[in-house]
Amino acid sequence: MAETGFKKWIITITVIVASLLELIDTTIVNVSLPNIQGNLGATLEDVAWVVTGYAVANVIVLPMSGWLGSKFGRKKYFITSIIVFTIASFLCGNATSLDQLVIFRILQGIAGGGLISTSQAILVETWPREQIGTATALFGLGAVVGPTVGPTIGGYITDHTSWRWIFYVNIPVGAIAAFCAYTFIKETPKEAKGRPIDWWGIILLAVAVGSLQTILEKGESEDWFAKTYIIVLTITAVLGTLLFIWRELSIDYPIVNFAILRHRSFAVGMFTSFILGFGLYGSVFVFPVFCQNLLGFTAQQTGELLFPGGLCTIVMMPFIGKMLNGGVPAQFMATIGMFLFFVFTYMLSNSTLSSGQSDVLIPLLIRGVGMALLFVPLTTLAIADLKGPELGQGTGLNNMMRQLGGSFGIATLTTIIHIRQAEHRDKLIEYINPYNPAFTQRLNFLTSAFQAKGKSILDATHMAYAAIEGQITKQSFLLTYDDAYYISGLVMLFSIPLLYLQPFKKAVKMPSDAH
Repeated sequence: MAETGFKKWIITITVIVASLLELIDTTIVNVSLPNIQGNLGATLEDVAWVVTGYAVANVIVLPMSGWLGSKFGRKKYFITSIIVFTIASFLCGNATSLDQLVIFRILQGIAGGGLISTSQAILVETWPREQIGTATALFGLGAVVGPTVGPTIGGYITDHTSWRWIFYVNIPVGAIAAFCAYTFIKETPKEAKGRPIDWWGIILLAVAVGSLQTILEKGESEDWFAKTYIIVLTITAVLGTLLFIWRELSIDYPIVNFAILRHRSFAVGMFTSFILGFGLYGSVFVFPVFCQNLLGFTAQQTGELLFPGGLCTIVMMPFIGKMLNGGVPAQFMATIGMFLFFVFTYMLSNSTLSSGQSDVLIPLLIRGVGMALLFVPLTTLAIADLKGPELGQGTGLNNMMRQLGGSFGIATLTTIIHIRQAEHRDKLIEYINPYNPAFTQRLNFLTSAFQAKGKSILDATHMAYAAIEGQITKQSFLLTYDDAYYISGLVMLFSIPLLYLQPFKKAVKMPSDAH
């Protein structure tokens, strides 16, 4: 039964804050890795496991979060997740070695996986039937804005205090969220009480999803299948997935109920959520690197540029929810959102080395509007037909697919950047020859400029070649990032037909939990 008045809003704020804790921590650490590396005396490759360990643990728990909520009661599971996440944050801040930090980040990821899907299920239950669009929009604030502002918050904290405070700031927020959840959220019945625990299902799920996520996180940096452990993990992921599906379809009480895929909206929604994750996390990954490495922006300037787009998303969310409640087809809004995302990537794919803040601000504002038009309709379409225990299962699987889409997007774009940079460099080097008038003119100009500063002809020539080499490197990276933007936009654009495989609904009704 839905809540009203003050209680409805305090529950809403509580679950949004809890989900924000998890989502911001997905990206907040990224900008602090060099500081952590220096402080703990680790290599860059080793310190990357601070991010990878969290992501792997997170994505393993997401699909089983619905089952855990049914087994222990959604309220108890939610509060436990908040408390464990908060304690793990304290332990991360107190870590004295990299091994300790990675272990505590894995614990944090396990707890975080229980926060996001349970938050969404509680929020959908809290709001009246006819306001599912508004409820989804409010949840979307955290899901879309969290990964965007995470690096900005992390950079600010690291610059002004210590990297340890990116974990300590979670403690007071987590304590308040746990208190509010205990006080105001009502308990749901333990649907799975007395049922046997599917231990083999849990093991196979952890092996399959954990292997896949590790491949996506580490594949490119390890040159994919050049490393034996990546090959082993690939085989493990395929076999584990097949065995897990067979196991869950052959027992009476599975931890992941694949029967919910009978709902066409949800089945198609799994794919559209994957595409949403690809665009959301992929673009957030490429943009800061592009701005700071090529355009010369500082981390603070990059964060300031991302903020207006996030603000657009926040402002748009309530309006999108009202439009859904008013009967505007979710497919139409998501189509516009995907097209706007393509416009954002197309505009950035035409960037040059002289592009300034004003050149990237408008595309980011367009992205902000597009993400609002994407997240709310896509999530609403996916979960609108789910009821009872299916709601917890569905939100968990849906969030897992978005997370995997993000990991797949980052891995794909990283690989594209690696491959295309070499290709662009090879093409540009073809123009570096004495028969190219433009090259000889540039070389002579630079050589003369260095000679005018008192360098010998030999030194001036070497410096001129080095300067041209630097320009080639920059130009090849620019062309590569332009390719990455364009490809991610095309993925979104070509996914539009998927939307129309989902049934149209005149008015969206909120799935209610059976109790």
